[in-house]
Amino acid sequence: MTDRSMADPSDGAVNHASADAALGARIREYRMMRRMSLRALGEAAQASPGFLSQLERGQANASIGMLRRIGAALGLTVADLFDQNNTPGPHVVRRADRPMLHTAPGSRKSLISQRPLGHLEVYEGEFDPGASTGDDAYTHGDSQEILLVLSGAVRIELDDRAHALEAGDSIEYRSSVPHRVVNPHEAPAEVLWIISPPTPD
Repeated sequence: MTDRSMADPSDGAVNHASADAALGARIREYRMMRRMSLRALGEAAQASPGFLSQLERGQANASIGMLRRIGAALGLTVADLFDQNNTPGPHVVRRADRPMLHTAPGSRKSLISQRPLGHLEVYEGEFDPGASTGDDAYTHGDSQEILLVLSGAVRIELDDRAHALEAGDSIEYRSSVPHRVVNPHEAPAEVLWIISPPTPD
């Protein structure tokens, strides 16, 4: 009678090979999604195209340091590379499922961009009549930031200079410049913030 409690010594090797293949496949999918060649990824990650080709086919192992460089070149973390829930390709985020951020009274801010998109952040903001991002202007890092008005109209204050924007208007500035958004009108307003690279909010 076979003792089923005894593990097959080959199971560990099979599981390890399967994990290597899955990791390699994810790296390849992320690389293809970003339209990077093996040579381009190799130059960014300080690795040979031949090694990366083997890694993507599950025929080679990479050190943590190498995975960090590969991840950085793809705009990912090492954790992103191993996270099977973060599969490459289109990610649908329903409006009701957007993560909401705490904002000032009368305004709402939700995160649209999702990990592992690491090169930019996109936020949608809604302002009731008279609402704003807060009483004081704020800064966050030193990234490129674009504010696009989707509907209604707002006033953005940059370094004590005010700019009136209507639907379809946009403005570009550095996130290190003190800024504040106000809706001084009697109709609600909706805006979009695009920030690259992401900064602590």
